[in-house]
This record gives sequence, structure tokens and C-alpha cells, in this order.
Amino acid sequence: MTPKQRNRRTLALTAAGALGAALLSPAAQAGADEVRPECPHSLTCDWVPAAYQQTGDPADKDTYGNYDTADRPDSNAIKFIVLHDTEVDYDTTLKIFQNPRNQTSAHYVVRSVDGHVTQMVKNKDIAWQAGNWYLNTHSIGIEQEGFAAEGATWYTPEMYRSTAKLVRHLAAKYDIPLDRQHILGHDGVPPTSAAGTKNMHWDPGPYWDWNRFMALLGRPAVPSAPRTGELITVSADFARNRQTFRDCEKGADLPPQGSSAVPLHTEPSADAPLFSDPGLHPDGSPGTNCAADWGSKISATQQAVVAGREPGWTAIWWYGQKAWFRTPPGSGTTVPTAGLVVKPKEGRAQVPVYGVAYPEKRSTPRTSPSPPWAVRSSTPSRRARRSPAGARRPPGTTTRRRSTPPSRTTTPTSEVARSTSRSR
Repeated sequence: MTPKQRNRRTLALTAAGALGAALLSPAAQAGADEVRPECPHSLTCDWVPAAYQQTGDPADKDTYGNYDTADRPDSNAIKFIVLHDTEVDYDTTLKIFQNPRNQTSAHYVVRSVDGHVTQMVKNKDIAWQAGNWYLNTHSIGIEQEGFAAEGATWYTPEMYRSTAKLVRHLAAKYDIPLDRQHILGHDGVPPTSAAGTKNMHWDPGPYWDWNRFMALLGRPAVPSAPRTGELITVSADFARNRQTFRDCEKGADLPPQGSSAVPLHTEPSADAPLFSDPGLHPDGSPGTNCAADWGSKISATQQAVVAGREPGWTAIWWYGQKAWFRTPPGSGTTVPTAGLVVKPKEGRAQVPVYGVAYPEKRSTPRTSPSPPWAVRSSTPSRRARRSPAGARRPPGTTTRRRSTPPSRTTTPTSEVARSTSRSR
């Protein structure tokens, strides 16, 4: 443990005893005494309720924060778990969620220094955390204290263990498969429309060790198909996969360090331009090595369909095009994977891909019954991508990899505050 981490531990433990009195209103304190955290017995958890309060004209039922009440899983099946990072410290995260004007929340917050877990929204209710309303209604959000560009510092062994225990508990309770189609990073939440791509989030970022985390869940990437199979899982070793990315928001190069991310090129050459996500680079300019440029990289434990092979390189279908990454012999950068592959039917030029799973307004009869929160908060689904003929993709994968509209909060640099209520 570094001196910085020891200092954080001391501050965290000193503040823990006074946290309830310092942050909670009398009404909230009373509620806290009555709620038992929904955690496994092996975890140290507490309950600190997020705000649920009107923020404007009482006649305007849409001015409130910071979550929606529901009766999940009876009202909505819980199918996904979304992992975030906070981009502020633990105490500030709790304060943000307790201010209803921030219009953001998560079900759980995990502290970096010791892995302590705080629940802030009941699992039956809908936290405003993913930036995609459909995903919000069907997911549980877990915020992890840290900064994506400093992940190696903040993502501690204690945090990995606590988050893994919590995810295993929730997956068992709600019958959620322990795979990367259901255990998502915020960077795996799709946009509700192609136009929303540029507002997507990229946390927990390239320094979250997905191989390590999935192994803690008991689901490491292992070969399950012939070596020449069409479907692969990226499995780059975190410690050996040293990458140099740039914090483009601060204009600073990040030090070379282990990463889950593997750069993608347009050709099988290290000198070829990085792959460009058209949502991030509508002018057609090349991708960048910015840590936040998700289109120019793929992460360990993500699946993809092979589009070609050259010595030391593998091409995959990525945004409907070929993207190449280095796969030196013996590196173990990928493992062959058994599974289904989605491709256009014969005679079809492309396949629509959506960022949400509920119908557009024009296809829904006005007489269709729906719960009040669905009428108030849902938005029409829009086509996020089209997969052209010849392209292949694993089923269940998202069409890009980050989604949240611009912030309406008072702390725009905060990850927890950027999950605005309009897309909830």
C-alpha cells in the first residue's frame, strides 16, 4: 500500500463514524435505521439513502430527484449490472446522490481504500445511472470510487474483491448471467440514438482489469472452440499489455502501464491509423490514443467476430468495418470462443441495431397500459447502428460502448453527476 493509499484509508475510517450525522437529514436518518442493505453477509455494507424529493413546482411531477420508485423485479426484470467509476471521492459521491437537484444516483458505492460498500437506492427502485432509460429500468448500478485516468491507483484489490462479491450476490439473486453481455461497464451501455454517441461515457476505463474481475466472478476467459473459430474473446494479460494513452481532457500523456485495452488499427500495421468511431469523429479523422476514445480500442473479455488474419494480427468486425489489432504468436491476446454469431440473412443489405428494446411511439397504441414512470420518462427507441452485409457480431453485444447525455448538474466534471435524469 502506497503512502497515498494509507492516507486515504486513515481519512476514510476517521470519517466513517460521523458520516451519517454529517450527510443525512433527520428524515433520511430515520429511513436509514429502517433499511437493511441488500448485500451478502461476507461484505461490510451500510445504508445511506439517496435523495427522493420534489425540486420544483409541486404541480410539475417531473421535477424531482434522484431516482424512480418501482417494484422490480416484478415490474421490470433485472437483467444487467453496470459498473462505473465516480470521478470524485467517496464522500463527495454520497453528497451528490443526496442532493435531489443533481438528478443522479446509483444503487451502490464502493470505497477504494477498503472496499466498503454503501447502498443508496433499493434494488427494487430505478437509479438514474446509465444514461439509457431502458438499461436503467433493467439494471443495478455500482459506482466505484476512483478516476478512470488513474485507475491503477484507485482500483485496489479490496475494491475488486468487494465489487465481485456484490456482483456474484446480485447475479445469483436476480438470475443474471455472469458474462460480459450482462455485466457491463458504463462504457458498454449503448446510446439511444446514433447522435448520442459523442456523449457516451468511457468508465471504468482502460485501467480496470476485466480479466481479473471476471476471474473473481468465476468466469475467466478460457478456450471453448477450435483455434480457427469465428468468434473470439479478447484476453490480453493486464500486466504485460502495457499501453501509453493520453488524458486528452487535461492534455497530458499518461505513463506506460498495464491495461485491459488493445488498440485497433485500420490495417495490420502499427503505423496504420487508429480505428475511428464515426460518432466521435464525424469528419472521418483517424481515431486517437485518448483514454476516452473508445472506438480506437477493444477491452479484455469483450467478444468479437474474426474478419481476417495476418501474421501477428487479427481483424474483427467493429462498427460494421474491419479493425486490426496485434496478436503475436503465444501472446494469448485472444481465446477462441463457442457461441452464436449474428449476420444478415441472404438478400438483406443490412441489419438494424437498436440502443433500446422498447418500441417507438408511433408503433404503440395510445390505449396501451403502462406504469406511470414509463409514460413520464421513456423516450422513443431509435436506430443506433446498421450492420452492413458481410459484417458479423456476437449476439447481445452493444453497438458502441458509452452513453450518457450532457450534464445538467452543478458538478459537470463528476462522473456520478453526468448521468442526467432526462435519459436517466
